[in-house]
Amino acid sequence: MPNDKTIAYIIKGFPRLSETFIAHEIHLLETMGLSLRLFSVKRGEHERVHEVVRRIRAPIDYLPETTSLSSTSLMRWLFTNLPRFSPAHRALLRRAPLRYLRTAASAVAMCWRYRRHPLAAPRKVFIKEFLQAGDIAARILADDNIAHLHGHFCHGATTITWFVSRLTGLPFSFTAHAKDIYQPDLNPGDLLPRKIAAARFVTTCTDTNQSFLSQKFPLLKGVHTIYHGLDTTYFSPAVRTTDSKEEAPLILAVGRLVEKKGFIHLIEACALLRARGLEFRCAIVGEKGDQSNRMAQCVEELGLRGQVRLMGPKTQEELRQIYGAATVFALPCLITDDGDRDGIPNVMAEAMAMGVPVVSTPISGIPELIADGVEGLLVPSRDSAALADALARLLQDPALRARIARAARMRICDCFDSRKTTTKLRDLFLAELDARHAAT
Repeated sequence: MPNDKTIAYIIKGFPRLSETFIAHEIHLLETMGLSLRLFSVKRGEHERVHEVVRRIRAPIDYLPETTSLSSTSLMRWLFTNLPRFSPAHRALLRRAPLRYLRTAASAVAMCWRYRRHPLAAPRKVFIKEFLQAGDIAARILADDNIAHLHGHFCHGATTITWFVSRLTGLPFSFTAHAKDIYQPDLNPGDLLPRKIAAARFVTTCTDTNQSFLSQKFPLLKGVHTIYHGLDTTYFSPAVRTTDSKEEAPLILAVGRLVEKKGFIHLIEACALLRARGLEFRCAIVGEKGDQSNRMAQCVEELGLRGQVRLMGPKTQEELRQIYGAATVFALPCLITDDGDRDGIPNVMAEAMAMGVPVVSTPISGIPELIADGVEGLLVPSRDSAALADALARLLQDPALRARIARAARMRICDCFDSRKTTTKLRDLFLAELDARHAAT
C-alpha cells in the first residue's frame, strides 16, 4: 500500500523551541497515519523541549558535525571534514556513478553561478551541502521504504533535499516560510525558482507568500498555502486572572529577541503608557537574539526595570500558563532592511486561540488572520506612539477586549486549526505516494 511508505523530513535543526510548528506538524501527520523519518543537519535543543516532541515516534538521524566553513578556506575545511562524509559518498559513487557525478558537477557549478558578483569568490556552502546530502542519500538508499523527501525552509535545508533527490532519484517537496523567501542572499539569482520547478509541490504558510511567489515566478505551478495551525483544544480560553486587584494588567510579547519582532517599539510604547499614568506589567518572552543587549539597554534608559521584564524562552506548556495570565498580547512585527520578516507568528495565533486580544502590525500574513478592530488591533510598524494608543485602548476597555477575544478565537478555530490545515498537507503527500505506487 502506498501509505505504508515513509516520507523523509530533512530539517536544519531539530528540535527547536522556536519551531514548534514543525514538531506539531510531524506529530499530527503521524497521528493521521503517515510514516516519517527525520534527518537533521544539526542537533537541536534537547535540554528543554516542547511536550509534543516527546510524542513523536519517527526515528531521527543526525548528520556528522562540521566545523565552520565561513572562517576558513574550502580546501582546509575539506581536509578537516571530508573524512566524516567520505564513506557515504564512496557508496553512492559505486552504486550510481553517473547520477553521483552529475549531482557533484551541479554543486560545483552552483558555487560559481551564485557568486555575490562576477569577481567574487565561489560560494563554498554548496560543497558543504552536497556532502551533507550525500550522507542522507546513503542512509535513504539503505531504507527501501522511503518514497518521498520533504525539506523545511527553502534555503539550506531545501538545497540539501534537492541534492538528495538527485542522488537517490526520489521526488521531493518543501515548505517555504518567510525570510527564506524574501532575503535574496539565501536563494541568490534563479535558485529559488529552480527549486520550485524541480519539486513535486511547494507549501508556504501564508497567502501573502503564495501570491508573492506567483507574481515573481508566474510560470511556476504547484505552490499551496497551508497555515501551520495549532491545537485549538489545547490552546483554549483560560479563566482570566489579570483583572484582579493584586496585580497590574499584563502586556505579553513572545518571540526571539530579533529586530523583525519590533520589541524595541514595544518597550518605547511602554514608556509612553507609563507617562499617561496607566498601570501595567510587560513580559517579553523569548530566546536571545541580535536585539537582546539593545532591548535590555532600552529598558534601563527608559527607567522601566520595574515594569518591563525580559524573560528567557519557554516551552509551549509554560507559555500556555502565561497566556492565561495575560491581558493583552503585543507583537509589533516589522520588515527589516534586508527583507527579513515573519509570516504568521504561531505565538500570535496561540494567544488569539486562548482569548487574549492582540495588537500587531499589517505586514506579511498577519492581515490574513486579523481585520483591524475585529480580531485584533493593527498599527503601523515602527510606530511606538500608535502602538501605545492601541494598547491603552485595550487596557482601558474590558468590553473591547472581550469582543475582540471572541472574534479572534472564532477566526483561529475557522482557519488555523491544525487538524484542518495538516489534513491538506497529508493529502498532498498521499497523492504523491499514490502516484509513485501507480508508476511502479
